[in-house]
Amino acid sequence: MDSTDLIVIGGGPAGLMAAGQAARQGASVLLLEKMARPGRKLRITGKGRCNLTNVAPVEDFVAHFGENGRFLRQAFARFFTPDLLAFFTDLGVETVVERGGRVFPVSEDAKEVVDALVGWAKAGGVQIRTQEPAARLLVEGGRVAGVECRSGRAYPTRTVVLATGGASYPGTGSTGDGYTIAETVGHTIVPVRPALIPLETAGDIAPRLQGLSLRNVRVSLWVDGKRRAEAFGEMLFTHFGVSGPLILSLSGRAVDALHAGKTVDLSIDLKPALDEPTLDARLLRELDRHGKQQVQTMLKTLLPRTLIPVCIDRAGIPAEKPCHQVTAKERKRLLRLLKDLRLEVTGHLPIKAAIVTAGGVAFKEVEPRTMESRLVEGLYFAGEVLDLDADTGGYNLQAAFSTGWLAGQSVGARWGEKDQ
Repeated sequence: MDSTDLIVIGGGPAGLMAAGQAARQGASVLLLEKMARPGRKLRITGKGRCNLTNVAPVEDFVAHFGENGRFLRQAFARFFTPDLLAFFTDLGVETVVERGGRVFPVSEDAKEVVDALVGWAKAGGVQIRTQEPAARLLVEGGRVAGVECRSGRAYPTRTVVLATGGASYPGTGSTGDGYTIAETVGHTIVPVRPALIPLETAGDIAPRLQGLSLRNVRVSLWVDGKRRAEAFGEMLFTHFGVSGPLILSLSGRAVDALHAGKTVDLSIDLKPALDEPTLDARLLRELDRHGKQQVQTMLKTLLPRTLIPVCIDRAGIPAEKPCHQVTAKERKRLLRLLKDLRLEVTGHLPIKAAIVTAGGVAFKEVEPRTMESRLVEGLYFAGEVLDLDADTGGYNLQAAFSTGWLAGQSVGARWGEKDQ
């Protein structure tokens, strides 16, 4: 069959963006998608609302990716949040900025985003072939020669964008295929593990509080007795442990520590707006004001109802004890719990439940100015297949769009030069 200028493997946000950008520069583009339709994972992001990006400045954005964030500076310099918002506005997708700088479509419907993106790619000339999973790259003399699919069919090409996503949510087609494809042509794969994942905890605290959501709390992550990170926001107790945006943002560090055999604890500050002396004074006032009432009744002024029996038990105070009989030692234990409710982290949910996958193609083997492989000529990478992951808040999707845009532009420029 005739050779295609570019084959994009993967029909997620990075793959669709790369395909569309290259096609609009005159390249003939074939996108291979293993599922029955592209954009399956994108349809469920942000709980189906699709958190497209974040309006944080670029320095903050890069910081959310940790040490590897510097790799994205070139991509963000070429295509960043304002460009993405203008892109979707041109496609008729209006957006709104919400708490924490998160950007969503006004419709709150991820399907609108997917349909707009797929329609844009097709209108630009991208041929999309679904239910055609790629098996391996064909490489000759150190450069891309084609793609062989599981069906046995081979597609000749001299450029490929590998945008297969990570290894989470396998039902959407994100099963880690790209790692194997990249590794077989010589690329290093940083060990893959879950990021943005709910954590499992020891003891009965989480099961007793199942379904309780806490807002405006601060959680610190402790590894081998040393505080390593902290975050402020919202968390959720589950039957197995803890989840919610705050926990997800800390989970990557917790997973790495657990896999290294270290002890991991979470410290929950239930009253972060008050330092210990101020909170102690507040406790004294409340105990005095409610002198004849039971401690469990007084605590309704400080805590959610379901949290009261847990704190009383942990502080060793009888629930029916009158406030005026609470000793100084009991008050101090209660104060400590309000500022440092401890949970031992014992594990995490399987990688298939992770919102984002950590690990992937080592960025040192990828040219950040073009997204091209430094090992195989004509091979480009985009999106989650790279060793890049960030907190929740739209950062990961922006990285997918930005790296996809840059890869598509680089391929388009490559073919444009050859046509001149």
